[in-house]
Amino acid sequence: MDYIPLNAIRAFEAASRRLSFSAAAEELHVTHPAISHQIRRLEEWLGVSLFHRDARKVRLTDAGVILQASASAALAELGATCRRIRRNAAAATISVGCIPSIASRWLVPRLPAFTASHPDIGMRVAYAKAEDRLGDGDNDVLITLGADPTPGVTSLKLFSRLNRPVCSPYYLAGREHLRTPAGIAGADLLHDENRQGWDEWFAEAGLAKVDVGNGPVFADFNILATAVIAGHGVALCPVDVFRDELKRGDLVVLSDISTNRDKAYFLTMSANASPAALTFADWFRREVWVGPDDQQPSNLT
Repeated sequence: MDYIPLNAIRAFEAASRRLSFSAAAEELHVTHPAISHQIRRLEEWLGVSLFHRDARKVRLTDAGVILQASASAALAELGATCRRIRRNAAAATISVGCIPSIASRWLVPRLPAFTASHPDIGMRVAYAKAEDRLGDGDNDVLITLGADPTPGVTSLKLFSRLNRPVCSPYYLAGREHLRTPAGIAGADLLHDENRQGWDEWFAEAGLAKVDVGNGPVFADFNILATAVIAGHGVALCPVDVFRDELKRGDLVVLSDISTNRDKAYFLTMSANASPAALTFADWFRREVWVGPDDQQPSNLT
């Protein structure tokens, strides 16, 4: 195959731009004879002369003028492309949308460990709504409720949404009757967004006519969590998400009766996600996932 002598093109471009073989040699960190050799080689390959060679200077021939314009433009474009690729590789940035309950309890506290182990990956973190889907914005990764059935999207389970009634040890003190559904029915009930959650739980517990109208409704789950930990009453919480609070003793589970057993929190990303997004997804799932027998998920990459 008759390959274009690219090294010779580079030598010619420098010499034609500087109109000096010596200056071209200095720019490319080679010798004057090396530049002369490369340009002779290119002229032989083309079958034309590219320079008029006088005693003290060189001038471009008509063919040289035509080639110089094309070579300079091509090398400039190639250089810009290479620099852009190098910048992207050196500073890959991913955008992660995350619902507040997971962001505050699981993502943000662990981000320093991720950035320390992956300093080449930049992070942009934003709050997401429960109903958001990957195609709704410009996120590379989305952590929210439910799997995304959209074609071309990968959904990975992070946490169960299984809800159980919890309260603080402070609120439980002297109220051991709260460990029964009937006792919980008389407690200060805290509500997440609406009162439907408690209606469903009491129905599951076999108490169909409990008045759940008492107690405040919190529009933000993090505010609800603050209230229940502070001892304001009893709340339905996803116990998988509140592993740390339960382990520390900030909260106590009052009953094994549960709702939302078939629901979960998921991490979603494109099936053709970038290496940086895959690295983050693999890391975060390993941080939070508790599967059968506490087995960690296999590497996503």
